[in-house]
Amino acid sequence: MNKLTYPNFFERIGKNKDEVQKRLEKDFSTIFLSEDRIYHEDGDNYGYMVDTGNHDVRSEGQSYGMMIALQMNKQHMFDCIWRWTKKYMLIKEGDNKGYFGWSAQLDGTLNSTGPAPDGEEFFAMALLFASNRWKSNEFDYAQDAKDILHAMIHNKEPMFNPDNKLIKFVPNMEISDPSYHLPHFYELFALWGSQADKNFFKEATVASREYLKKACHPETGLSAEYADYDGRPYNLRNHHLFYSDAYRTGANISLDALWFGATEFHKTQANAILNWFSVEERLDIVCHIDGTPATPEEQVTEIDGKPLGVLHPLGLLATLATSAIIIEGELGDKFLQKLWDSEPRIGNRRYYDNLLYFFALLALSGNYKIYV
Repeated sequence: MNKLTYPNFFERIGKNKDEVQKRLEKDFSTIFLSEDRIYHEDGDNYGYMVDTGNHDVRSEGQSYGMMIALQMNKQHMFDCIWRWTKKYMLIKEGDNKGYFGWSAQLDGTLNSTGPAPDGEEFFAMALLFASNRWKSNEFDYAQDAKDILHAMIHNKEPMFNPDNKLIKFVPNMEISDPSYHLPHFYELFALWGSQADKNFFKEATVASREYLKKACHPETGLSAEYADYDGRPYNLRNHHLFYSDAYRTGANISLDALWFGATEFHKTQANAILNWFSVEERLDIVCHIDGTPATPEEQVTEIDGKPLGVLHPLGLLATLATSAIIIEGELGDKFLQKLWDSEPRIGNRRYYDNLLYFFALLALSGNYKIYV
């Protein structure tokens, strides 16, 4: 691979490298080490990330924690999370053998033996980076990653559709989740995964980038939480809306552009979504991907039936701000400044918001890197 550069995009709003690094360390401490932390250690050797809104441990959060630990050069934290995950969440038999249960209780008891592919994707990528960055006397990071990738393709219930090479929402459903599409990961899986699966991941990279063009609305840049293989929103319990899962789609597109170069699609999509949300009121509504507001009946509700509205406003802002990787000038800088002026979320919904927030800080500060 050609050597990449990782700019500090916050320089565009007057924040120098030292100032940004201090901010990164401060927010890492707040989110992962303070009294309000979402990361916890069980003794000296096991670590888990708590979804504070649902009071469980998720493969999503475990894998995100590992990627953040990797990028921040926190090998002990990385190993603790991986050790806990392998002990409690790894499925050891049946059609889902080699996957990870998507939810577990805080004592490690699995709530489900069904997996969520976004976890496996991040586990595999974090492990491959770890193999390139660190030495370990306990783990063979690269082999662990290859075992995950093999299961994702070759299990009886694979995580990728074998014909169109698109990632599934869950292995036993023939629909996708646009926010699961990580072509920038698949390029690296083809490079560092098993040679036997090299061509599969090359094809998946192309298929995923083409899919995102279909799943993102051409005028708003928005995608649904769940979508058919043709990109059209899939209505399963109102997941046809632009809602929490879908916030990640734009951030993934921005990271793809950072690592592998911005195409016309990257620029068009980022420009569309920032222009859409440059109208401040739109940050507070739940909507369809064409921008029409969701009805109260379509929105997630409290037990009294009152619509919740946007459940993760900081997460949404963070993912929008990553589009500044692609979009320069006043429009991109507006969202850079809004993110800089924000702080980690407190309260019971802080888990998802703060993870998306910290990923945005990593990418925009020049610290979300490919480790070769």
